[in-house]
Amino acid sequence: MTTHLPRYSRITGTGSSLPPRRLSNAQLTEELAARGIETSDEWIVERTGIRARHFVDAGVNSSDLAVEAGRHAIESAGLQPSDIDLIIVATSTPDMVFPSNACIVQRKLGIVNGAPAFDVQAVCSGFIYAMTMADALIRTGSARNALVIGAEVFSRILDFTDRTTCVLFGDGAGAVVLSASDTPGILATDMHADGRHVEILCVPGTVSGGQILGDPLLKMDGQAVFKLAVGVLESAARAVLAKAGKDSSDIDWLIPHQANIRIMHGTARKLKLPLDKLIVTVDEHGNTSAASIPLALDQAVRSGRVQRGQTLMLEGVGGGFTWGAVLVEF
Repeated sequence: MTTHLPRYSRITGTGSSLPPRRLSNAQLTEELAARGIETSDEWIVERTGIRARHFVDAGVNSSDLAVEAGRHAIESAGLQPSDIDLIIVATSTPDMVFPSNACIVQRKLGIVNGAPAFDVQAVCSGFIYAMTMADALIRTGSARNALVIGAEVFSRILDFTDRTTCVLFGDGAGAVVLSASDTPGILATDMHADGRHVEILCVPGTVSGGQILGDPLLKMDGQAVFKLAVGVLESAARAVLAKAGKDSSDIDWLIPHQANIRIMHGTARKLKLPLDKLIVTVDEHGNTSAASIPLALDQAVRSGRVQRGQTLMLEGVGGGFTWGAVLVEF
């Protein structure tokens, strides 16, 4: 008897989670001024487009945000946690060295069906990597309903004496459920890395013998990241379009990693897309790393902008240096 393998995976549900503590630029500027660090709302907005971000309170971990986003995605898909047979969490800020956040999420959601669960670490490209892996596992028949989450608490690794980085990032989580389907969903994926650029965006510390070795806080060469980001985002987008036999004019919505409004606008221009086809949440959320794409997607779905049948370009770039894109018929 021949086993039928699904031809596609589709996004059947979306969800997100933001910590209740919201810091506007004015509030963050006031906190930084108390530390002797000068910046301003105007300076932040002009360079990044960011006006606010959310930070977790003490005792709240990335798995807590992941669980809330995951629950919303499962509900949106019309499923129960027990229907999930694969969990992938993209994060650079897990609760523990090990086990994975995915296993912690599995426990908190009460999923006891033996579903494989693991983390992906590709920094801001993590969700693209995780989606690509989940899609492949569904297409081979290894899973039918995958919970894919991006969750971060970057506030825990920020250097609040460095105004060039501490104003950029926020905490949050976003999730999708990918389900096996005979109709098109994920049309094409593309992912890459270039380890020659490890140093331009990194947290160089590590743990050894109970001690932190090196610097445990985020370091970034902003200009180097900017120069690389726009180029690789365009190349990844064009690669998935070519694989799917599509053109940029077929894109209904561009949902990029929400890092910097200038990078996002630059990518849209290179793809000859009008800016009204660009989903923007960086202004309210800051850069939430692996959470930013699914968080932006969920907000756009729940606001009614993203509709079923539309074509979405999801793309991200992050430390590693990593990048990739996913073309989706939603």
